[in-house]
Amino acid sequence: MILDASVVARGNRALTIYCAVMSTPEELIIGLVSISDRASQGVYKDEGIPALEQWFGLALAAPQWRTITRLIPDEQSVIEATLRALVDEEGCHLVLTTGGTGPAPRDVTPEATLAVADKVMPGFGEQMRQVSLKFVPTAILSRQVAVVRKQALIINLPGQPKAIRETLEGLKDENGKPVVSGIFAAVPYCIDLIGGPYIETREEVVKAFRPKSAMRPKSTP
Repeated sequence: MILDASVVARGNRALTIYCAVMSTPEELIIGLVSISDRASQGVYKDEGIPALEQWFGLALAAPQWRTITRLIPDEQSVIEATLRALVDEEGCHLVLTTGGTGPAPRDVTPEATLAVADKVMPGFGEQMRQVSLKFVPTAILSRQVAVVRKQALIINLPGQPKAIRETLEGLKDENGKPVVSGIFAAVPYCIDLIGGPYIETREEVVKAFRPKSAMRPKSTP
């Protein structure tokens, strides 16, 4: 069968466009939400969002990424609306919150997070408490949860920069070998499973874990 030249040309153009799309890594969009009455009122400077942005700058190797940040009060309706907007309107693949996970009356971040959930991912909260218990016995008071909403993973983190880093990276021995895994080791594969971009990390900060069948060749710098 002989194909018309115009048909072949259109097919070649379509193939070129398809290959270009497939070879261009998708941008990772990360929502960062600091939840604090006093910080949102300007009583003191928020430290959670700057700490997270610095950590991602050290930890992520690929793909290109950007953050969308929000500083909001401890109001459940505001937290719920913020999480919905970041996922549904801004297209975030990962949303991390800091603050509002304790037992105090104004600590309602877990309740707001569960209210917008499609699926609950209890392992993340369990592991964060395991890591933090290595440092402080009051870690059992933390109520962090993680959920999936549509195409996004939402995780509640502690409020302090040191605790944020510890729960993300885990505990390492004097040679840098993980002793207790941090939660971010599981985040890239979770993002894979819910349809997000393929995340690569710098192993000296945190090593992403995937089954061999889910691994791809590492991106070239």
